[in-house]
Amino acid sequence: MTHCAGYRAAAVARAADVTAIGGGRRAARRAAARGAGPHCPARRAGRLAELTAAGAAVHWDRLLFSAKESVYKAWFPLTGRWLGFEEADVTIDPGGTFDARLLAEGPVLAGGPLTGFGGRWLVRDGLILTAIAFQPGG
Repeated sequence: MTHCAGYRAAAVARAADVTAIGGGRRAARRAAARGAGPHCPARRAGRLAELTAAGAAVHWDRLLFSAKESVYKAWFPLTGRWLGFEEADVTIDPGGTFDARLLAEGPVLAGGPLTGFGGRWLVRDGLILTAIAFQPGG
């Protein structure tokens, strides 16, 4: 589930098809300057600068935050454990996907140890939306 003023969303799937779902959203406008914060360590700041220089009109820092929100929402039901923003290294592809490498030890699932997630993103109607639908080995 995710929500903000004027937007609410929930995702459901058959357990046989999807093991975990994570979703996030952020306003697509720039927020008040507050620095990079814990969701954007120095190692990611350079990549965000590269994405910005590529010219696309996306607030990449807000997209990164939303992607990490999706990672946490997919992680928690599988583990029952907190996952800090610094415990997932997210790489954003300007084409509408992202990959998250987990820096915390994940559970061992049917397909092997959980080491990360892949997700999708889009910007539409003033919102940045991110989503993960995870099926081990799928």
